[in-house]
Amino acid sequence: MSDDSEECSCPEPEEGIPAWVMTFADLMSLLMCFFVLLLSFSEMDALKFKRLAGSMAEAFGVQAIIKANQIPKGTSIIAQEFSPGKPEPTPINEVRQSTEQDSLSSLAVECSEDYQDDAEGKESKEAGIAELTEQLLELISETQEDAMSIAMSLADQIAGGSIEVETRGRDIIIRIKEQGSFSSGSDELNYAFIPIVTRISGTLLGMKGSITIEGHTDDRPISTARFQSNWSLSSARASTVAHYLFEEPALNESRFTVSGFSSNRPLVDNETPANRSKNRRVEIVIHQGMGESMTQQLEVLKAEDRAAFDKLDQRFNLSPDEIF
Repeated sequence: MSDDSEECSCPEPEEGIPAWVMTFADLMSLLMCFFVLLLSFSEMDALKFKRLAGSMAEAFGVQAIIKANQIPKGTSIIAQEFSPGKPEPTPINEVRQSTEQDSLSSLAVECSEDYQDDAEGKESKEAGIAELTEQLLELISETQEDAMSIAMSLADQIAGGSIEVETRGRDIIIRIKEQGSFSSGSDELNYAFIPIVTRISGTLLGMKGSITIEGHTDDRPISTARFQSNWSLSSARASTVAHYLFEEPALNESRFTVSGFSSNRPLVDNETPANRSKNRRVEIVIHQGMGESMTQQLEVLKAEDRAAFDKLDQRFNLSPDEIF
């Protein structure tokens, strides 16, 4: 018997789909569900996404500055609004587009001219006040040093309560209290107080500026054969102090002014005897001056911003307690 005539001993294939296909399909379904779940559980890193979108925007020429006049025909995960570059004709058969730099280090903020003028004016004003304050500080520091020198020379009288020294800006005030200086209703200087006035005259020799001698009273009216009113009494007391000061021949009398203010410039109210006693006084005011330029600047500041002027004025005043 020949080989060709022999029948094949291989089993014939079964009809239909093999049994393992169902197992494979179940496995693929389970894998698909697994990856869908992984995707649903994942979180997007916004920073990395923005970096990716920015890199792709630069690569594809997407501009973010110029808005598109028409709604885009499609959407993109890179940007919802974009402006394609304008193509320009080229001598070669290639389509190109020009783009603008869209990476900005800061946002451009447009301000109105009025707002800019106000801001510049405010900065200029603050700078002017700061410069003026610095100049005043230099001048007034000299005045305060002079006031300290006077206070040291009159330390015994200040400690005894008969004299006070204070500053107001560039003015030094030597205040002679009524206690021990004048008797009530009199313009005659007590004998024991004459050496004190002589000592004051010595301190004035080295001081620059004009000097005003001011007489002050309380609000109780006076009417005697010698003084018809408080004006007469205050002026007479100021004149008496001036006469004793001028016994120092080195003092230049042309620097002095004698004034009487009656009760019009009280230090405190006149409601109590103690307060009335404080208001009865003679003040020797040394005016060292600001200079013409500084005076003009202060007048301008006073007219434009009274609050800033008052704050500046009070800053450079020293009370008697601060000096001694």
